[in-house]
Amino acid sequence: MAPTPRGNPQEKRTRVHVVSDVHGNVRDLAVAGAGADALICLGDLVLFLDYADHSRGIFPDLFGAENASRLVALRTARRFEEARELGARLWAGIGMDRATAIEKAVRKQYAELFAAFPTPTYATYGNVDMPTLWSEYAGPGTHVLDGERVEIGGRTFGFVGGGLRTPMHTPYEISDEEYAAKIEAVGEVDVLCTHIPPEIPELVYDTVARRFERGSRALLDAIRRTRPRYALFGHVHQPLARRMRIGATECVNVGHFAGSGQPWVLEW
Repeated sequence: MAPTPRGNPQEKRTRVHVVSDVHGNVRDLAVAGAGADALICLGDLVLFLDYADHSRGIFPDLFGAENASRLVALRTARRFEEARELGARLWAGIGMDRATAIEKAVRKQYAELFAAFPTPTYATYGNVDMPTLWSEYAGPGTHVLDGERVEIGGRTFGFVGGGLRTPMHTPYEISDEEYAAKIEAVGEVDVLCTHIPPEIPELVYDTVARRFERGSRALLDAIRRTRPRYALFGHVHQPLARRMRIGATECVNVGHFAGSGQPWVLEW
């Protein structure tokens, strides 16, 4: 939770709740904005596979928890080629088009998740999200932003969604150049909101998955150059460090909302 600055108790304060990596947690999402002037969501709404509970998600719904555990074990061991081969064999035996099956399952999750968003919500995409579907489910109180800025309570917030390309091949991975262009488009802001962290080892290493996730060098450069008050992100579920100061900027992993059910709070 961000520290609450002292001031005149008569002054109107602004309180924002921030979540990331929702991964299907509709129940807690429905109350995540309680008491806040706005909710910010930094993406990864979809639950494809729960690494803590292999019975939850689109993959085990289709192929069972045992196969989900096998896939998790291969990915954790960084045996990505074997993981892809396992997935290919399972999809070949299901008798259903892969893209159609995944989209149907994602649509079901999105219908429930977007209905749980309070008004107003400011949201950007995570790497496991499907941006092409968001416009169908985002109501008038949900503002989807990617490479864009918005003012909340007198402060400027910039949003950059998605992730960078990895061997995992998740749905919304883009090139370093495309990501850097979105960072550049946002420019100078008070609060920089992204799904992935800046490329700092302590911020990108997942202590449970035992691997470095991809962070952005362009994001790190922008933080050093433009000096926002805060850089907020998610993506790494169990980071080595949850927050770190880079110059004048407080960099904060707002937490794995699917597991904690608790938003991070920013108040001024």
